[in-house]
Amino acid sequence: MSDDGYAVHAEGLRKVYGGKPALDGFGMRIRRGTVHGLLGPNGAGKTTAVRALATLLTLDGGRARVAGLDVQRQARKVRERIGLTGQYAAVDEVLTGRQNLEMFGRLFHLGGRRAKVRAGELLERFDLVEAADKGAGSYSGGMRRRLDLAASMILAPDVLFLDEPTTGLDPRGRGEVWEAVRNLVAGGTTVLLTTQYLEEADRLASRITVIDQGRAIAEDTPDGLKNRVGGDRIEVVAEQSADLPAVLKAVAAVADVAPECVEAERRVHGQVADRVAALTEVAAALQDQGIAVEDIGLRRPSLDDVFMRLTGHRTEKAEVAA
Repeated sequence: MSDDGYAVHAEGLRKVYGGKPALDGFGMRIRRGTVHGLLGPNGAGKTTAVRALATLLTLDGGRARVAGLDVQRQARKVRERIGLTGQYAAVDEVLTGRQNLEMFGRLFHLGGRRAKVRAGELLERFDLVEAADKGAGSYSGGMRRRLDLAASMILAPDVLFLDEPTTGLDPRGRGEVWEAVRNLVAGGTTVLLTTQYLEEADRLASRITVIDQGRAIAEDTPDGLKNRVGGDRIEVVAEQSADLPAVLKAVAAVADVAPECVEAERRVHGQVADRVAALTEVAAALQDQGIAVEDIGLRRPSLDDVFMRLTGHRTEKAEVAA
């Protein structure tokens, strides 16, 4: 099993609970110094995969190497090279931010003096200096997560596992965590990010593995995954249902494949290659015919479209937002 530039390399991972596989031949490879997204719904196997790679559970089959080390035969050494942040911040809200980091430093056997130095470095790195001596209980959600990330970096790990790190955060808090993750990767850390937030995977990850029912069902760049469901498409929403045949004809004249019509929404959409020219031509044709529209525009496939196409259902986060 050659690492060949990969910080994480897993093949055929299996884990069974009560006769039901949580991982069923799962595999993935993550290049060093990148963010790799692991995208899937609850119960798909994301957290089980992370726990296996972080040596927190024993596999029933398969093999994996993290930071060049075998996760089963060299588990102790692997733990010295990784960091792990779970779905909820594991900080003591009674202690200040500085005290939290110093405590984690001592737990990692840095010694009191070195723990203080490392705490100061991390407070600066995660933009927490001004709040360093305030109780963590007064921190916003985003600040607590940044403090949690800082704690996971006490030993400057080669690989950091982030298991749904922005769960429960508001948009501002999520943005703060995203910026912290980008800074970590810029410093050379490899990050495996599990998430149900499609936007999060799209913004942070250079490559994404889609997992469903314990198996990797697709892996590519965000744009590569989107291209699997087709390229850009033009969408037109007519004001009157009676105009749908004319709208369909106008879109068909520029579409690469036969366009679709959703009568209940008075909407016609079709895939196009030349985006601007297609939009201009359709708009001109409809105007010439005096057809009024509620909306007309170009749309790109989203990761939600990809997930729906690959799995037949949406992520829970997308369903809640719908």
